[in-house]
Amino acid sequence: MAIENVVIVINNNGMGVAEKMLSRKLARTYLGVLDAADMLPRAVCLYAEGVKLAVKGSNVLEEFEALTAKGVDLLVCTTCLNHFGLMGDLQAGRAVGMKEMVEAQWGAAKVITL
Repeated sequence: MAIENVVIVINNNGMGVAEKMLSRKLARTYLGVLDAADMLPRAVCLYAEGVKLAVKGSNVLEEFEALTAKGVDLLVCTTCLNHFGLMGDLQAGRAVGMKEMVEAQWGAAKVITL
């Protein structure tokens, strides 16, 4: 299990542009595959609608828990959480400012946007 110098960005409430249920299913599957295959990014950045994946009621909380237990840093945009009134509902990751997100992405060898 090695953490690669890769950052994954999720800026939707799911993966890709699709019907909400499909988009969330794809995100869960993708994150589950990363965990099962030990294909571990250094960080996952959630912003815009993506922050909704880290709050109460999200279908990917188990996957985020498994990834963070293996050392993946889950960065969740504070501005976005506040915008949606979800700061108190954060269940996974760390609420961070945009500076930390930029630093994570800038320092990565590769950034993958889902």
